[in-house]
Amino acid sequence: MATTNLTIGRKQTGSFEELRCSSTLTSGIHQHLIWISAVNTLLSIVSVIGNVLILAALRRESSLHPPSKLFLRCLAISDLSVGLLAEPLNIVYWMSLVYENWDLCQFVSAASFIVGYVLASVSLFTLTAISVDRVLALVLRLRYRYVVTIQRTYVAVSFFWGLSTAAAVSSLRTHLITFWFSRIGISVCLTTSIIAYTKIFVTLLRRRVQVRAEIEQPVPSDQSVLNIARYRKAVYSALWIQLALLACYLPYSIVTALLSYRRPSQLFFLAWVMAVSLVYANSSLNPILYCWKINEVRQAVKETLRNSLCWRYS
Repeated sequence: MATTNLTIGRKQTGSFEELRCSSTLTSGIHQHLIWISAVNTLLSIVSVIGNVLILAALRRESSLHPPSKLFLRCLAISDLSVGLLAEPLNIVYWMSLVYENWDLCQFVSAASFIVGYVLASVSLFTLTAISVDRVLALVLRLRYRYVVTIQRTYVAVSFFWGLSTAAAVSSLRTHLITFWFSRIGISVCLTTSIIAYTKIFVTLLRRRVQVRAEIEQPVPSDQSVLNIARYRKAVYSALWIQLALLACYLPYSIVTALLSYRRPSQLFFLAWVMAVSLVYANSSLNPILYCWKINEVRQAVKETLRNSLCWRYS
């Protein structure tokens, strides 16, 4: 193993993509890569176990609106795929750097990028769709269940997976498409989510005033159709999940942006590896957030665990 010697200002020949499978960026950080691989192995196990539990719980849960449950299931499948595919591929990639197996490195590097790109894009699109879904529930009221149907939700989810896969596979020909797809996609998704949650909180504030004014009425008004307290809790749950994704993805966005304008170095490569690990850590964090913030999911997970233990010891 090479000793640690992180270079910052040394000139490199070639782009970051070209140097990802070379000793130029990795000769001094082998020990770091081994430790990061070990951490990602644990995160992968946590992600698989946690998201299998969530999927089992969602299958049992019947009180959630089917489209909302489908969006959560899509997120859980994406996170489960991170634990089953993306993280193991990255671990193999990092270990191929340690053992300087460049042929394996080239193959696994491309595969891990495509898989990770697809799953990250699907997660971002799905969370944006959840924010729009919450706005529609607030604005449409009784018409919501007729407009947001399970069939339309399946079409949206299929579109997310298809578009993300097409963009990721295009990297085999050129990284230009994935570059601009990421920039435009992230901008559109973040802008949409910000507008959606702003609309939600402004509307909730107005309705709180209206409810206080109407609380003395003997006949419930149209406002009572929507359970404000339950709706607000659902919005906060979705917002927590979205903020967790942003917190885990932001360092990666910053590092990749810096790599676009600065020469590759061992320090930047190590920062990139750690940022990738943080992105994948989000898939281990989400099941915890589901259980913490969504009461229906928490109760279903408890019931699933209870039944599993009873079946095992019966």
